[in-house]
Amino acid sequence: MKIVAFGASYSRDSINKEWARFVAFQISKESSEVLDLNDFDLPVYTVEREKNGIPKAVGSFISKLNSADLLVISFAEYNGSYTAGFKNLFDWASVHTLKMFEGKKLILLSTAPGKRGGKTVLNAAIERFPRHGGEIIGTMTLPNFKENFDPETGFKNDQIRDIFESFMNEIKRVITKR
Repeated sequence: MKIVAFGASYSRDSINKEWARFVAFQISKESSEVLDLNDFDLPVYTVEREKNGIPKAVGSFISKLNSADLLVISFAEYNGSYTAGFKNLFDWASVHTLKMFEGKKLILLSTAPGKRGGKTVLNAAIERFPRHGGEIIGTMTLPNFKENFDPETGFKNDQIRDIFESFMNEIKRVITKR
């Protein structure tokens, strides 16, 4: 199973990229590819720019999505929504291929420095992404990222570790069931 993971942020030090990587590697480090959205630099989407053609970076992003059986996406939350950079990429991608997640299983995540862990943006993605063809097989938020998690050693909080283990057991059950 080919896994493509990314943090839905253009931040170079994205905690969401770290969270997506960690989750993907728990399933299979060998078959996981972690994207850096900075590799898909795009102008701000407008109808006028669309008339000039879709940038090549959009096609590259869609190709990465198409190469996956499973997508692991972790959302950064800016003012209760997607980051501006990700929303721009998402807008361009939906113009290129409306059903960009067609036939893909999705694990949708979020994390943030605060106690809600990006719940609002995760809920927006849970509502939106099935309309683009994806099948959500699991969701999880990780609150208080720095207090609860270290990308090198894992969880610092036993309760969250237990929640994560249950989450991963369910994900693995769903994946092997198919």
